[in-house]
Amino acid sequence: MCGIAGIVACNDELVDPASLRRMCQTLVHRGPDDEGYYLRGPVGLGMRRLSVIDLSTGQQPIHNEDESIRVTCNGEIYNCIELRQELESRGHRFYTHSDVEVIVHLYEEFGSDCITRLRGMFALALYDEPGQKLLLARDRFGKKPLHYAFHEGRLLFGSEIKAILAAEPELASVNPAGILQYFYYGYVPDPHSAYRHIRKLPPGHLLEYRAGQLTVRKYWDLPAYGTRQLISEEECLDELERRLAEAVRLRLLSDVPLGALLSGGVDSSVVVALMARATSAPVKTFSIGFREVAFDESNYARTVAERFGTEHHALVVDPNIEETLDHLTCVLEEPFADSSMLPTYYVCQMARKHVTVALSGDGGDELFAGYDRYAINLSRRNFDRIPANFGRWYRRIVHDRLPAATYGRNLAWNASLPVRDRYLDDVSYLPVLGRERALFCQEFVDNAEGLPDPLASFHEHYDAAAASDPLSRMQYLDSKTYLPGDILTKVDRMSMANSLEVRSPLLDHEVAEWVTSLPASWKLRGKDSKYLLKKLAERLGIPAAVLRRRKQGFQLPVKNWLSGQLRNKLLDVLVEPRTLQRGYFRPAAVRGMVDEHVSGRRDRSSALWQMLALELWHRNFLEVQPQSRSDRHKRKEEGHATRGALPEDQKSPTLHA
Repeated sequence: MCGIAGIVACNDELVDPASLRRMCQTLVHRGPDDEGYYLRGPVGLGMRRLSVIDLSTGQQPIHNEDESIRVTCNGEIYNCIELRQELESRGHRFYTHSDVEVIVHLYEEFGSDCITRLRGMFALALYDEPGQKLLLARDRFGKKPLHYAFHEGRLLFGSEIKAILAAEPELASVNPAGILQYFYYGYVPDPHSAYRHIRKLPPGHLLEYRAGQLTVRKYWDLPAYGTRQLISEEECLDELERRLAEAVRLRLLSDVPLGALLSGGVDSSVVVALMARATSAPVKTFSIGFREVAFDESNYARTVAERFGTEHHALVVDPNIEETLDHLTCVLEEPFADSSMLPTYYVCQMARKHVTVALSGDGGDELFAGYDRYAINLSRRNFDRIPANFGRWYRRIVHDRLPAATYGRNLAWNASLPVRDRYLDDVSYLPVLGRERALFCQEFVDNAEGLPDPLASFHEHYDAAAASDPLSRMQYLDSKTYLPGDILTKVDRMSMANSLEVRSPLLDHEVAEWVTSLPASWKLRGKDSKYLLKKLAERLGIPAAVLRRRKQGFQLPVKNWLSGQLRNKLLDVLVEPRTLQRGYFRPAAVRGMVDEHVSGRRDRSSALWQMLALELWHRNFLEVQPQSRSDRHKRKEEGHATRGALPEDQKSPTLHA
C-alpha cells in the first residue's frame, strides 16, 4: 500500500525534484515505511510506501528488465502469483517478489490493456519512456483514489488532492459545480472534485497522456443484471460460498499482521467466518461501540467473535467530536458529510495498534440490495399513478409556499416525481434547485441554475444500467456513485490516516460480476434484503440474532451531539458572520433551522451536520493552504531554469535519474 504522486512537464521543462518530494511528503501517512523517486527530464514519479508484501526488495518505482518502463502503485494485486508464473514462462525476468512488478511485464505484453488482467485494488502510474507515454489507472470499484490536474501544459497526479496542491498551491480554488453536488449528495462524485482544476479518475477507467494529449477511457463495467439461468438455491449457495471463500483467501496474502473489521452486521460477519475457516490461528477482529445504547452494535460483533473464536478487540469510545472533526476535515480534503467517518476512523486507529492489514465487509449492500431505501422506493410504485402535470404543478407552485415544518412536505415532493427521480430524491440531501431551495440565498440559487445539472450524471448511470428492473438500476447507480464517492472514500481516508490497509473481498470483481448476473429475487425478496447472502451466513453458522437484527450500519447519535456537546460549536460556527457571508445560505433560514433543532421541535441533524462539515472544510483545510505561487512560477519569474537538483542535505538514495 502506498501513496503515489507525479508530474509530467511540457516541452523541455525539467521536473523540479523538490516539488516532487514535497508532493510525496503530504502522503507520509499512506506510506510511512519508505519513499522512492524516478526523475528523467520532464517526468517525475514519486511514492511513499506502507510495506505489506516483499518487505525487503519491493521498493518503488519498479522497472522492467531494461529499465525503460517504471511503475508506482497504491494497492495490492491479488492474482500476482498466477500472473508472475505466466510472465516468467514468456521469458520475463523478475528482480523482486513484489506484486507490483507484474504490472511492468504485463504492460510489455499487452500495453495499456494489461489493466484488465489485474485482480485487486489499485491506483497506478506507469511511464513508458520509449513511447513517451504516461498511463494512470484506477481499480474497477474505486477502492483506491487517484486525482489529476492538467495545468499550463503539465499533468500532475496524486493519491490525494493535497499532493497536487503541494506542487501547485494556486489550484486551491473552489469549484462551484462540485459544491453544488456536495449539497445534493453529501460528497463530490467523480469525475468532479471540490477544486475547479482538479479531477478524479473514475473507477474502472484509465488515462493516457502523450505529447500533450490526454485521453480517458473506461476499461470495465458491471455486466448485465439478472441474465443467469435459474438454478436451485442450494447450487447458488454452493457457488457463492466457493467464490467468496476464494476472494477471502486471496486477500490473506501478507507479510505483516492481518485482521478484520467486525461491525456485527451480515457482511463483515461472513468475511470473518470465511477467514476463520481459512486460517489456523485465531482471526484478530476489531469493533467499536458508543455509550449511547441505541447506537452501540458491539454486542453483535462480540457474539460473532465468540462464535468463531477470534482474538477480539472492542473499544467503547466517548470521542472528542470537536477535535476529531477539525482533524478529519483536513484529512478528507473535500467537504464530506457522512458522519460514520468517525467510528470508521476510531476502529482503524484501534486496529492499527495490532495489525497492518484488515479485511472488511464493504460492498455487500450494493451487491445484495441491503439498503432499506431499495424496498422503500419499490413500495412507492403506486405513486406512478399521479399525473405528471399535477406533479409539476405541486413542485412549481405549492411546495415552496408550505412552511418548512409542514408534516409530509418532502414526501409529497417525492411522490410527485417520476420513478427514476424519486430514487434520486431519496439519495439527495439538500437539493439546491429542488425541495430545499428556500435554505439557500437567491444569488447562489441563480448561479446554480447556470451550472451543469447536478443530477445529470446520476440520470446517465441509472439509464445506462444493463437492467430491466428498477431494483437493479438502483443498485447499478449506487455502485457507480455512492459506493466509490462515499463508502470507499471514507474507508480509504480513515484507514490511511492510520496507515492501515483495508481489503474488501465482497468487492472482488469476479464475485461482483457473478452476483450481478443473478435475478433480483436472489437479492431482495419482499422486504427481506440480502436474501442469498443471509442464507449463506446461516450455512456458515453466523448466529441468528445477528441475521434477524434491524439494519443499522455505522449510525451515530448526531442528533444528540448537535443538541449537546456540539451545541456551542454548532451555534458558534453556523451562525457566525464568517460562515453566513460565504454566500451559500439565507441567514434567517440557517438561524431558524438551528433553533428548530436545539429546541427539539424538529430533528435537523442531517442538514446541520452537512452544513457544519462544509464550513469546517473551508476553515481547516482550504483556508490554510499556501496562497503563494508555486516554486515553478517563482523560478520562472526569477529567470532560473526549471531543472534544479536537490540540495545536498535533501538528496534521496532512492532518487533515480
